[in-house]
Amino acid sequence: MHLLNLFRKNIEEDRLLDLVDKCSEDMQLHGGEVENMMRVAAWCLQNDFTKRPSMSMVVKVLEGAVNVESDLDYFFSNPSLPNMRAGVENQEVHIVAASSLFPSILSGPR
Repeated sequence: MHLLNLFRKNIEEDRLLDLVDKCSEDMQLHGGEVENMMRVAAWCLQNDFTKRPSMSMVVKVLEGAVNVESDLDYFFSNPSLPNMRAGVENQEVHIVAASSLFPSILSGPR
């Protein structure tokens, strides 16, 4: 969570390059690409799955054909998953409960 808070602070201050390893010549040389990849990662981590890009859109961004969405939410959270340790006799109940959470956790088929 500390790293996500640091990421949010740096992106709000337009200082993402501060997160790039200063001892890595390769990372420094390709800082712009690294910054773009961090923005793509933030886009893919949106809590609202409808705001996440499709994989084809991610490829287009990495190829430079499309820009990263600008209206992103940088308050990432870790949604809690249901307890899946129940016995076999309760398995059906837990599967039904878990399936209702999938839209909030994973993006749907594209």
